[in-house]
Amino acid sequence: MRVQAQLRAQLVLQWDGHPVRTIGGVDVSLTDMRAHAAIVVLRYPDLTPIEGVTADAPLVFPYIPGLLAFREGPAILAAWERLQHRPDLIMFDGQGIAHPRGVGIASQMGLWLERPTIGVAKSRLYGDFKEPEPHAGAMSDLVDPQTKQVIGVVLRTRERAKPLFVSPGHLIDVAHAADWVMRCVRGYRLPEPTRWAHKFASGEALPGTGNDHGGDQLTLF
Repeated sequence: MRVQAQLRAQLVLQWDGHPVRTIGGVDVSLTDMRAHAAIVVLRYPDLTPIEGVTADAPLVFPYIPGLLAFREGPAILAAWERLQHRPDLIMFDGQGIAHPRGVGIASQMGLWLERPTIGVAKSRLYGDFKEPEPHAGAMSDLVDPQTKQVIGVVLRTRERAKPLFVSPGHLIDVAHAADWVMRCVRGYRLPEPTRWAHKFASGEALPGTGNDHGGDQLTLF
């Protein structure tokens, strides 16, 4: 927790407007023994997958809510090293600054990877909000109950579907994080980067990439 407090001070929550030609999605699945990380890179704006990699790492850090980066980060970094196309922007299945100490996995990994990162979580970890309207694109502010600052948005990406909890990780702000997620929605609840990362982590092939058997896997045991 002391490390996270130090990292929080290093976050840059501003978007510099640099060109985005590729967007990555990150998903991690866990067993009792290992973390299995998948990173998928999509071309923007057509969101066609161009690469997918996976990597495994042993679980050496216990499960403690709010400290998932210490548990899942080694597998993500191992997968990152296998990438031939380093994405300009990365979406994580997890939290950004919508976190009790303001540094969820998207923030912590953003500092490591030195890329703009966005947390796209399927459930709330931290923050107060009002339910957004039922139509696609509706959103409401996610507010830190202590500071009363806006730390993300609760975003409905599909009509009447459960909303997503979107927050900036690093090198991006709340408004641009929400905007990029909506730009990557193609009729599903999840944006394409994390949707494909989840499918790829489960062993589904990426069309047109040659990654037909779950991708290149690096196992760290």
